[in-house]
Amino acid sequence: MLALIAGEGGLPPAMVAALRAQGQPDPVICQMAGFAPDLPDDLRRKHFRLETLGTLLADLRAMGVTDICMAGRVRRPDIDKGAINAATAPLIARLADAMALGDDGTLRAIIAVLEDAGFTVRAAHDIAPDLLPRTGVQGRVQPKDRHIGDATRGEAMVAVMGRADSGQACVVRGGEVLATEGPDGTDAMIAALCVPSVQTAYDGDPFTWVFEGVMDLIRGDAPAPAQGAILFKAPKPGQDRRVDLPTIGPRTFMLAAEAGFDAVVIEAGGVIVLDQPQCVAIADAMGIAFWVRERGAS
Repeated sequence: MLALIAGEGGLPPAMVAALRAQGQPDPVICQMAGFAPDLPDDLRRKHFRLETLGTLLADLRAMGVTDICMAGRVRRPDIDKGAINAATAPLIARLADAMALGDDGTLRAIIAVLEDAGFTVRAAHDIAPDLLPRTGVQGRVQPKDRHIGDATRGEAMVAVMGRADSGQACVVRGGEVLATEGPDGTDAMIAALCVPSVQTAYDGDPFTWVFEGVMDLIRGDAPAPAQGAILFKAPKPGQDRRVDLPTIGPRTFMLAAEAGFDAVVIEAGGVIVLDQPQCVAIADAMGIAFWVRERGAS
């Protein structure tokens, strides 16, 4: 039986949909306090805090859970020492030390705790392989020669960022790095390069949002600040790919169109793409090359 430690974003619902399409049993949803995954109400849920993780693991074993997958955005919570229960106390010292090392260290420590408790930790793309797109250009728009050099520059930059545990994406134009991903993620990085009036106009309807932004560009009302740039996204060097694999989706492509990007380039086998048909459709409509690139390709 599978348990899904589910955070925010589109990955948990995509995984549940994939499991149901495969005819697999629904996973048990483990929902940490402060995070509300967008999942069907009929799924079994276990609510927990990091301070009660030991109890959660014991409950999952009693339910017959053997495999655990972590999916979705979860910020590192502050630990309330007064809320730590007896089953979790032996684990907290390990987790607290790891959390001081950054996101990668925290995730490695959590994996170790889960495995020591007898669970198999599985990657999202192991459960739903279609989350990883095939290698090559997706859609009709081909990358140009200048994008090849920018992708090489982006790969080098993301490698440096990854070793510092500081991000998994950057924006490059003409060999110059225009922006790097921060704690708020890739979409926030791109949004900072978009037209301010369009950013504030977003009301939750992505189709209206991108349409209005593109019409501004067509009318010449708001020049694209990053015209001709590329987004490059890849995993961290040496990353355990069972957790925190970088993810993009339709909103990423909408923002890329607003910012005037020429291409979205991701590392083959290393970046999850949510709703791939819609991503390709947006890229084709907006003249953006969508390149799933092998590491080191030239």
